Amino acid sequence: MDLLKKLTQCYGTSGNEKNISVLIESEIKSYADEIYSDALGNLVVHKKGKGKKIMFAAHMDEIGIVVTYIDDGGFLRFSGIGGLYTKNLINRKVRFKNEIIGVIGSELQNEKCAISKMYIDISAKSREEAEKYVSLGDTAAFIGDFYTQNDNVISKALDNRAGCYVLIEVLKKVKSDNDLYFVFTTQEEVGLRGARTAAYSVEPDYALAVDVTDVGDTPKCEKIAAKLGGGAAIKVMDYSVICDFSVREKLLELAKNNHIRYQLDVITSGGTDAGVMHLSRGGVRSGGISVPARYIHSPSETVNMNDVKCCIELTRLFAENI
Repeated sequence: MDLLKKLTQCYGTSGNEKNISVLIESEIKSYADEIYSDALGNLVVHKKGKGKKIMFAAHMDEIGIVVTYIDDGGFLRFSGIGGLYTKNLINRKVRFKNEIIGVIGSELQNEKCAISKMYIDISAKSREEAEKYVSLGDTAAFIGDFYTQNDNVISKALDNRAGCYVLIEVLKKVKSDNDLYFVFTTQEEVGLRGARTAAYSVEPDYALAVDVTDVGDTPKCEKIAAKLGGGAAIKVMDYSVICDFSVREKLLELAKNNHIRYQLDVITSGGTDAGVMHLSRGGVRSGGISVPARYIHSPSETVNMNDVKCCIELTRLFAENI
């Protein structure tokens, strides 16, 4: 649990993943045969074997904002990095990489207000004062403290530090003759970019994306089958991919035979790194294991640790038995 807290609270917006990459490398360096970073900043962890080449991907980046303009009063105008829901933004706090804190305000006090009508207040009295702390192009992540309650975890950046946690734990436990690549990818939130180049370079036989997925277990929400506490979500499809049938069936077989609690992940929106991995080169047999999550792309994302444990076990078994 301490590791998951460290992962979620580490700064790492899309394109600025260095801090989280360093943290992950420090946790797994004794479990790998080879570790390197590529030109896009993907952290590639190789556990060598003579069997099938399998690539596991979990993205390191989190959603955030980027400064686009600083006005005469010292207020920052901004744009989103990744998918931002405007109803989640007003009065939220953000933290820049240099630890400067800002509060998002709005010219219009209603939840339908566009980002173009919002600003960030860093308590500066003028443009000149603001520019001592923040520059155009600087990025900030949302502030969302880490809490545990019953079996649930509430925090920012569980999308997708929960997936990173799963891969780290699998790396520590896996015993396989297969040739395993654990890739902690960059810039997923802005177009699955890191996974695209990593898959091309690794050229795997199989690929598995480990990420979070939406649930349908809160009052009057969209009808989605997955729920918190329902177990590992085996991906069937989302907007970016229809998963390979043989991969899906193998995951189902492993879950049933090993008494791992599971559910099916069938959504028509959103996407994961599988969306680009399956299209790499001549095509890659790809699938996904997802951690069910509430309030995705907010500072209060929520997952169930029993589901996380199911994802760890199922991912490990896939690495050992495909």
